[in-house]
Amino acid sequence: MRLITSTSRKHTLRAAALVASAAMVAVGVQTGSATAAADRENGATALALSAGQRVSALKDAQAGASSTAAKIGLGGKEKLVVRDVVKDANGTVHTRYERTYDGLPVLGGDLVVHQAKSGSRSVTKATETDISVPTTSASLAPAAAKQKALGVAAAEKTAKADGQAPRKVIWAAGGKAVLAYETVVKGVQKDGTPSKLHVVTDAASGKTLFQREAIETGSGTSTYSGTVPLTTTKTSSGYALTDGARGGHKTYDLKQGTSGTGTLFTNSSDVWGSGRQAAAVDAHYGAAVTWDFYKNVLGRSGIKGDGVGAYSRVHYGNGYVNAFWDDDCFCMTYGDGENNANPLTSLDVAAHEMTHGVTSATAGLNYSGESGGLNEATSDIFGTASEFYANNSSDAGDYLIGEKIDINGDGTPLRYMDKPSKDGGSKDYWSSSLGNNDVHYSSGPANHFFYLLSEGSGAKTINGVSYNSPTYDNSKVTGIGRDKATKIWYKALTTYFTSTTNYKAARTGTLKATADLYGSTSTEYKTVAAAWTAINVK
Repeated sequence: MRLITSTSRKHTLRAAALVASAAMVAVGVQTGSATAAADRENGATALALSAGQRVSALKDAQAGASSTAAKIGLGGKEKLVVRDVVKDANGTVHTRYERTYDGLPVLGGDLVVHQAKSGSRSVTKATETDISVPTTSASLAPAAAKQKALGVAAAEKTAKADGQAPRKVIWAAGGKAVLAYETVVKGVQKDGTPSKLHVVTDAASGKTLFQREAIETGSGTSTYSGTVPLTTTKTSSGYALTDGARGGHKTYDLKQGTSGTGTLFTNSSDVWGSGRQAAAVDAHYGAAVTWDFYKNVLGRSGIKGDGVGAYSRVHYGNGYVNAFWDDDCFCMTYGDGENNANPLTSLDVAAHEMTHGVTSATAGLNYSGESGGLNEATSDIFGTASEFYANNSSDAGDYLIGEKIDINGDGTPLRYMDKPSKDGGSKDYWSSSLGNNDVHYSSGPANHFFYLLSEGSGAKTINGVSYNSPTYDNSKVTGIGRDKATKIWYKALTTYFTSTTNYKAARTGTLKATADLYGSTSTEYKTVAAAWTAINVK
């Protein structure tokens, strides 16, 4: 999430990300008097794996990667690299792979192999294109590709731009497979946010094929959560903001710096909140709530699913009015706002931004076009779900995005999930031109879908907030509840979405996820279909 104003810069983001894997483990058969629907949901729920089981899973899945590549019909020059394995309680295994061709990474070549306990197999691919190029010898020199990338950075007005050595890749996300270079240009964006601009350049023509910004920016403010519990660690001289219950998450003070880790917050007592600590309290609390939401609601242990905590840095820069997630440091960073007066450390910022890390570690949705809108919507969806989960009376759950930060200066929120167009830029429904919009506006239909699936259409009041959600075809949608809607989106994200998933594919993926959880003849399945139709995705 980021501030959306008339002077907002064009924002493009990373196309793929590294992910962890998990292995098959034996599970006991559940017994009892639960309903068939509950049994189905439990059976399709992902199993939680220990760190050791995950390590074994990676090794086992990679050991069988060559055999899998042959079974699904890949060419002799193609190999699979395991990114993630999700094992459902019913024995179904979803293995996510990156692909290489003749030793080169294939950007947009990711796929997921779904194998049922019975042995039946299906595949979800980011592209159906055959991966093959006439030669892997580039006519364009690496130095020329780097200069092209620096030119892209200059057009984005990236300050202090410094391009790394390009790496040769196969670009497959645009349709036909093309030999290309990927160059990472580091620098500083116009608002002071660090920049890690990835530029993909055709290795023959020098044409820019794709660009994405790897730093995920966000918006919010502090002091909205009131008095909150914190998990800290006792030290020889007092306490430190280290959360041993949540993967060792730490919160640091950058002291207005813009690099490095900073200084770990410590205190003589376990009562926090004075002075510079206030921002740290909000950041530490937001990280804890986000961790607990993913673990207790969705069964995910940490952002990468490996039980390892990220870390937070507060007091970034001078008058920096933003916050961002960075996969490279695996950390959240918060500025102090205009005049260093309002640190951007609210719960909705933490949950939204850390969800970018989850998306990166799973589907890796390209932050451009329709997949970029789905990426942004995923952060809004789970940010909203986390806010409801927190059940904090100082910031009650709602379907408004950024409602506390008053970006517009008139008390209105940044985005609305029940009718996205109320923000003046977001779209309520899908159209063929949707992908041409900024991803924060093309996220609108997916946010609208989630609201309709959760709460249904028409007028209603929830936690004191009034909503009135329309539909494209004037149909009436009856919601299935936020809990089920959240689980459906998460299962689709982790097992059926890929880097290139668009709205049509998201419909397919969520329907498959719903069939897994509740059955293909269930009310939930019919409602998912109806909610997509209600935003003009058919």
